[in-house]
Amino acid sequence: MTQLSRRHLLAAGLGGLAAPMIVTPAQARPLIALPNDIVQSDVATITAVRTPSPVVAMTFDDGPHPTHTPRLLDMLRDRGLRATFYLIGNRVAAYPALTRRIADEGHEIGNHSWSHPFLDRHSDATVIREIDRTTDAIYQVTGRPPVTFRPPYGSFTRRQRGWLNDVRRLPTILWSVDPQDWRRPGANTVASRILRHSHQGAIILSHDIHRGTIDAMPATLDGLTARGLHFVTVSQIIGWPLWQNRNFRRVTQSG
Repeated sequence: MTQLSRRHLLAAGLGGLAAPMIVTPAQARPLIALPNDIVQSDVATITAVRTPSPVVAMTFDDGPHPTHTPRLLDMLRDRGLRATFYLIGNRVAAYPALTRRIADEGHEIGNHSWSHPFLDRHSDATVIREIDRTTDAIYQVTGRPPVTFRPPYGSFTRRQRGWLNDVRRLPTILWSVDPQDWRRPGANTVASRILRHSHQGAIILSHDIHRGTIDAMPATLDGLTARGLHFVTVSQIIGWPLWQNRNFRRVTQSG
């Protein structure tokens, strides 16, 4: 595939900014219309979901990491589990084969910005460049754009969340369980915190760039499974099809 120019924006839905080419999923929705299910008053923001079945969404931020992510993927593959990876765009560009493996093994890839800045401190123009550049990188490697966004550090204002959902149809995915693994408290503590706070419909935050987090995963994954919880991707927990099953098509716009 050829590299898209800055005006060839990739988005999960029909963006509000004119562009000659975008990528849209068939039957895209302008908003996530699940106001009774999303545990958040703003439908452009998701922290957890009230689900009818015992499911959780395990998410991993800041990768891919050249050694830790493959270990994690092996663990997930051996257990037949799916997760969601919020990837940094410059790491996608650095590790395309690893990014492709994540997608090929049935996991979802979300947008986590290009360079991991505090986006609430930046202009809309800078924010959209960070997001579009990352979407483009993921599309170039996997053949499909991300359909959800997670802001670095969770730093994204309510106005920004609504604006992004309007112009790119990317809901902001936050979390309901945070083991604070970035503080590197040790594998046992990470596993204990996740197991203690996880619940049906939870979205669990973790980072696959830390060895301690990966070391915590066998006990975490097996412990949640033993409690009868099943693992789904973010798209699945909010009622969308599996990311790999979305039908994306090219749409040409004038202007």
